[in-house]
Amino acid sequence: MLKKAVEKGTSFFKRQKSPYKVNMGRLLIQNFSFGLTQQYQSIYITELGATPLELGYANSLGGLASTFITIPVGWLADRYGMKKILLTGISIAAIGYALFGAAMSWQTTILAIIVTTFATQMTRIICPMICGSTLANVERTTGMQLCDTVSAIPRLAAPVVAAFLITRFGGLSVEGIRPLYWMEVVGLLVSGFIIYKFFVNPRHRGESEPPKLTSDLKRVFEEGVMVKRWLALTILSVIPMFMAIYVPLYARELKGATQYTIGFMDAAYYTLIVLLAIPLGIIADRFGRKKLTMLLTPIYSVSLLLIIFAPNDLTLIVGGLLSGSMWLALVTEASLWVEVVPKDLLGSWSGIRGLLRGIMNIVSPMLGGFLWKFLGPKYVLLFLAVSQIIKLPILATISSSSSTD
Repeated sequence: MLKKAVEKGTSFFKRQKSPYKVNMGRLLIQNFSFGLTQQYQSIYITELGATPLELGYANSLGGLASTFITIPVGWLADRYGMKKILLTGISIAAIGYALFGAAMSWQTTILAIIVTTFATQMTRIICPMICGSTLANVERTTGMQLCDTVSAIPRLAAPVVAAFLITRFGGLSVEGIRPLYWMEVVGLLVSGFIIYKFFVNPRHRGESEPPKLTSDLKRVFEEGVMVKRWLALTILSVIPMFMAIYVPLYARELKGATQYTIGFMDAAYYTLIVLLAIPLGIIADRFGRKKLTMLLTPIYSVSLLLIIFAPNDLTLIVGGLLSGSMWLALVTEASLWVEVVPKDLLGSWSGIRGLLRGIMNIVSPMLGGFLWKFLGPKYVLLFLAVSQIIKLPILATISSSSSTD
């Protein structure tokens, strides 16, 4: 069965267009680099002296700085090409992680958060645009999940490698974590070289006139399918992306997790993605993308409850494993939102959704900090769990142009 799945995946990959393949190569390097620090970043900042509430403020400032660039980024990608935006985003990210590596106090990490969040927003807007422009509708979810499966493989090793390196560098402390940021910078530069050397813009609008920002935004609401409901769904769906910074901090502060436990939680998260992304993509394309999203979302909420009430490290790791269902649900959901508007408006539509993500990037970390300080740490995780259940009735009312709702 595994051999057959590998053969099908290889066959699928070979027949795809070059931009899809090159972007996957970029993600392989970039995801390993991100995996070295992501699960330890909140701990790094608090070890530099920040309280959980100040951690929320710092991340909210990062969201504020990047929010209003999202609409023009999508539009600029439509006009000037995705390659330039990707290269710009990767270069800015490398600068941001260098600032993390050089930080001497938690206040100095604010600039690093601002720069890296700005860069992440840029690349996050472009990635689904590449899939939406190169993959056929009938196999879009399969293609997106295949990309996630392959590019997530480095994330299985990165957290464990990071835990080993942290131990060698001095433990779960500032000096133990700091060198990983410099390694991350090197990885980002390599991924940027891959895009510079091999990536070709996947599509042209085929218009004699360049896209117009104002008119394209207007067309999104006029020609899109249930745009307002999709925007409401976007707000709820992205909350875990920006409030989950408190999960490893909770595991350490409330459950006494070591760097190895936190590393294995993150590795388990990506293990679920690697094991299930392709088969779930096939199921979604054939039997219903919306149905699969509604099935996966509650599993993420259950994973948070396991972490809250975990009696031991093994339960924490199981909670980390099941929390991978959140990403599987988001990717399946993303294969629907690219159908909401005509292809020539994907940049503007991505920009609008990016603006909402940016707003939630401001609100979510700060809200998490307030919940941690004034109600208690477990209420951060409970809020995350409830927010995802609330989105299900909205998703149930949404249809798209796809025959596999």
